[in-house]
Amino acid sequence: MTSSSQDTADAATGRTVSVRWKLVSLSLSMLLASLGTSIANVGLPTLAETFSASFQQVQWVVLAYLLAVTTLIVSIGRLGDIVGRRRLLLAGIALFTLASACCGSAPHLVWLVAARAVQGLGAAVMLALAVALVSETVPKEKTGSAMGLLGTMSAIGTALGPSLGGALIAGFGWWAMFLVTVPVGLLVLFLAYHALPADRPASKAGRSGFDAIGTLVLALTLGAYALAMTIGHGAIGTTNLALMLAALLGIFLFLFVETRAASPLVELAMLRETPLRSGLITSMLVATVMMTTLVVGPFYLSRGLGLDAALVGLVMSAGPVVSALAGVPAGRLVDRFGVRHVSVAGLGAMATGCLALSVVPQLFGVAGYLLPLVILTAGYALFQAANTTGVMKDALPEQRGIVSGLLNLSRNLGLITGASVMGAIFSLAAASEAVTASPAAAAAGMAATFAVATALVVLAAAIAAASRAPAVRPTAPEAQQAGGG
Repeated sequence: MTSSSQDTADAATGRTVSVRWKLVSLSLSMLLASLGTSIANVGLPTLAETFSASFQQVQWVVLAYLLAVTTLIVSIGRLGDIVGRRRLLLAGIALFTLASACCGSAPHLVWLVAARAVQGLGAAVMLALAVALVSETVPKEKTGSAMGLLGTMSAIGTALGPSLGGALIAGFGWWAMFLVTVPVGLLVLFLAYHALPADRPASKAGRSGFDAIGTLVLALTLGAYALAMTIGHGAIGTTNLALMLAALLGIFLFLFVETRAASPLVELAMLRETPLRSGLITSMLVATVMMTTLVVGPFYLSRGLGLDAALVGLVMSAGPVVSALAGVPAGRLVDRFGVRHVSVAGLGAMATGCLALSVVPQLFGVAGYLLPLVILTAGYALFQAANTTGVMKDALPEQRGIVSGLLNLSRNLGLITGASVMGAIFSLAAASEAVTASPAAAAAGMAATFAVATALVVLAAAIAAASRAPAVRPTAPEAQQAGGG
């Protein structure tokens, strides 16, 4: 895939690089960030033994990374709009690589958790800006295919993490699962430096300050919400309620700050645009549902169907494999049939898969679980490619970083919500703790949880179908002429 116009533009600055190499650097950035998300989970028991720590303590190795990504990704997107996306992406890759080396050489758990938080900052940069840079490196008619490729690489990184981490721990030790990303990070840094186009100089009129107060308020608000959803393993206690109240107050404070900021982090008028608003809401709902398969699935397979750990892992790997295989074809379908049609089709497939998961596994066992999971995951790949393409295509050039950050934020909030709320629904419906549920109780929990998931997907489909196609924005002279008329 080439773009003569883009190559010509690069040649004007002394750089001639094909679109393919630009996409390679961006897709590897997504792979690296996704690998960092999933590779540490499998090592938690080993880390607990190595550092003589409790499970709750070593869980912060995963939580620190997740919190850093969730709380900072919107601010990173905005900062990229201001200082230059390529420049900031290179810094993020370098920071991730350095933090990976610090993780692998951590002398104690506190050091490791701190290094993972810094690694999460680098991942937030890569996740936000890789998507934003697609619009600057790929012809508009090929955006869907490019977004599908990024989705594929993200799925590969997520799927590869646990198996790669387990193999490295068994062969070398826990430190190897962090150090393995160092050479990959150096490779991505080299490719991105040589392949990505230089940042266009911003005009003085287009420059704006960075909303430090808004950034701090939003980070604290998102941090409070993430902690409320993750601590206590789904049980709601006083601490959770206090954090939820803090998050609610933080939302109102953030809105107050943004209405008075000279250069707001998020221009609230953006959220009144139907395509963006519906894209963010549906992204959160769908991510909540997909997290359900990762949280509820293992307990049902082990307790409800009696599979051992190896078989559970094998069955669970079907989802990421399907997502990886379906990403690029999904993007091509978006380019051919349009955002709205593919998005609604994907959500329809997801609803079908969720409904089947609430009924079919109890009748047909493992096969009855696998087929609906494949349908659900394929539908997710369609939706993800269509929704990301639609939201990013409609974004103004100077807002692509912040819009990409908002899109990633909505997904992360959905993942956090799904892990907590849907897990709690499973336990409630099973009338027991997930780890001790009987086969009948696990089946009841599975049916109830995916019935709720079906309702969430139907709601997302209704929102996507009701949203109008993005309107063509008038240029500045046209807007002034219309205002003057």
